[in-house]
Amino acid sequence: MVSNKDLKKKREDLHEKLQLLRSITHSHSLDKTSIILDATKYIEELKEKVERLNQDIATAEETSKDQNHLPMVTVETLEKGFLINVYSGNSCPGLLVPILEVFEDMGLSVMEARVSCSDTFQFQAVGGEEEEGGDSMDAEAVTQAVRRVIKNWRESTSQQ
Repeated sequence: MVSNKDLKKKREDLHEKLQLLRSITHSHSLDKTSIILDATKYIEELKEKVERLNQDIATAEETSKDQNHLPMVTVETLEKGFLINVYSGNSCPGLLVPILEVFEDMGLSVMEARVSCSDTFQFQAVGGEEEEGGDSMDAEAVTQAVRRVIKNWRESTSQQ
């Protein structure tokens, strides 16, 4: 038989887990059903994002089989800033620093980044504009700036 104490503990555990789910999914809902629905939407958004990134990687792998191709660059506009992805099927020693320098030159601050430079080059960053005033930049401007840096990097490494 289940005691009142056990039931209370289970309710408290469930409430704690719902609050954790609510914070992870950035839900503003208060009731259980709405929190779970928000979490379901959040999971679907993440699945779509993973699918898009996997497609981008597959495309980049195909194009980077030829050594003359530059790393693939995609930039998505977020609510405040950009999601920047750079991928190459090859290792790209020395490419990370010029990319970060162009962000600094453009007034983008890197809020979060993931980099892998072992067998392939994968760079994903969330960047936001440092200055609120002035003209705001768009995803195409960021894309072109990163592509210019990659092209210059490629030219400088091929001369060595």
